[in-house]
Amino acid sequence: MSFVKTKSFKYFKNLLIGVGAAIVLLGALFKLESFPYASEFLIVGLSTEAIIFLFLGVIGPEPDYYWDKLYPGLDDYNARLQPLTAGPTNQPEVAPLHGDVVERQLGGMLTELQSMSKSMGALKSLQEVDFSGTSEQIKSMSNFYTKMNEAMSDMAKSAEDVKSYKDQLTALNKNLGSLNTVYGNMLAAMSNIGRQ
Repeated sequence: MSFVKTKSFKYFKNLLIGVGAAIVLLGALFKLESFPYASEFLIVGLSTEAIIFLFLGVIGPEPDYYWDKLYPGLDDYNARLQPLTAGPTNQPEVAPLHGDVVERQLGGMLTELQSMSKSMGALKSLQEVDFSGTSEQIKSMSNFYTKMNEAMSDMAKSAEDVKSYKDQLTALNKNLGSLNTVYGNMLAAMSNIGRQ
């Protein structure tokens, strides 16, 4: 079975799959277009594909990962794994890696990925915001603030006028009080004159 892992065998396998698929596609094209020998091409192509699928089923899949070189036995869930990078045995003991540890670490990674997904969703919704009328809205807001400042200035002037009016009313009130006192004194003096 060492031949199955060689580069030449992998090349042969890819070549066989590619040629078989091309023959099937040509057969289907010939059949659809009603070219001569279309049925024969289709039979040859489908037979080739059947042989290829049988061939792939017999040799089995080849693992495409390389971490099993660093962690031999990684495909066994209950395996107690010691990384090769742990160094010689006189080094401090590295906690063995097994299915529960991997699940915990993957759970943390999954949480991080979910939070990243939410952040990306927020960015996507920001991307979909329509900013086409923003300059007009900013101009409208600027105009609103200008009018608001003018109104505040007018209110400040009005407040000064109201204060002046209030001061005048206070002075008038004092004058009326003084006049009332004078008038009261005059009435008292006249009533005293009338008694004599």
